[in-house]
Amino acid sequence: MKTLYAAKTISVGVHPTVHVFGLTIDTDIVTSTLVAMAIFLYLGFRMRSKVTDGVPGKLQLFWEIIVEMVTDLAVSAMGPKGRRFVPLGVTLFLFILIANWIGFIPSAMHPGASGEILPAPTGDVNLPLAMALLVIVWVHVESFRARGFKGYFKHYTQPYMALAPINMVEEITKPITLTFRLFGNLFSGGLMIAVMTTLLPIYVVPFGEIIWKPFDLGIGAIQAYIFMLLAVLYFGMATSHEEEHNAVLETSH
Repeated sequence: MKTLYAAKTISVGVHPTVHVFGLTIDTDIVTSTLVAMAIFLYLGFRMRSKVTDGVPGKLQLFWEIIVEMVTDLAVSAMGPKGRRFVPLGVTLFLFILIANWIGFIPSAMHPGASGEILPAPTGDVNLPLAMALLVIVWVHVESFRARGFKGYFKHYTQPYMALAPINMVEEITKPITLTFRLFGNLFSGGLMIAVMTTLLPIYVVPFGEIIWKPFDLGIGAIQAYIFMLLAVLYFGMATSHEEEHNAVLETSH
């Protein structure tokens, strides 16, 4: 009976909206995305103002760890040319991490009865889809630049001409898998909280959230890393020649 009650009372994907030029905009998602962007920019400019060649502070050390992690990954996947994509990888990882962790902040006015004022924007399909499309379009631009007109279209026929349709389908599914891997995991976390607030007694809900929220933090960090990892590997595969392509594929496995 409780399950039927939950199904009737849990609203999935409902957001406060405004309509601008015929477009429906989720105001809470836009707000939390802007907050995530503001935090990211603050951390960047703050680190720049405090950077030193001596003993690094905690913020500089935090940035250096992320940059080193992404650099090692990019260089192992693409060689020295991978350093070009380190800024993109760092930006993707840290921005997605912040966006994921915003959902950790309890911002609902009435838990169980109202939505979060600042939900994780990556828990809505629009932001992951926008980032995935940006990455994939950029990947194809880099592939065209690295291989030229002939080489770009030729790589779809590798290793055999008969596999061209499969290779094209694979390229089409890349933004879809990027999107739903990030969105699905973050959305499920929010859905889990909604289920708990609906099914559990009101005095138990805070304890349920305390237990579940740390899992949300771990999932958010893992998904930020995976999105960045796949983006770097996609760039590696797109800019490599055929003899390098197999090495990048082995790295991805």
